[in-house]
Amino acid sequence: MHTDPIADMLTRVRNALMVGHTTVSFPRSNVKIAIAHILQEEGYIESVTEGGEEGKPTVTLELKYHGKRRVRQPVISYIKRISTPGRRVYVGKQEIPWVLSGMGIAILSTPKGVMTGAKARREGVGGEVIAYVY
Repeated sequence: MHTDPIADMLTRVRNALMVGHTTVSFPRSNVKIAIAHILQEEGYIESVTEGGEEGKPTVTLELKYHGKRRVRQPVISYIKRISTPGRRVYVGKQEIPWVLSGMGIAILSTPKGVMTGAKARREGVGGEVIAYVY
């Protein structure tokens, strides 16, 4: 059993990108779906598909790459879990981090739902920092 399903999701994505896979699948949860949709909206992945067998729903992400077939590079060069079950990281609306001087995104879980750091700043809410992506 996994003690941190979000870290498991991010690790599966990171590993799939390192070996050049076009898709990656993992067990479904509402938070993982929200994170996947943020990655899609921000242009880090191609698409999000829900499916799986009855009783075992899964999510499949189609990963995105730059360049030609032989020299292609993943769009996501860095993806890291920040807040873990043993060490929660919360920020107020004034302390929302800028990832790579605004070139990357921070994914936050706020009272208004899971969103990027930029959107949380606009909404005026803080929350738990889930991950950094760039």
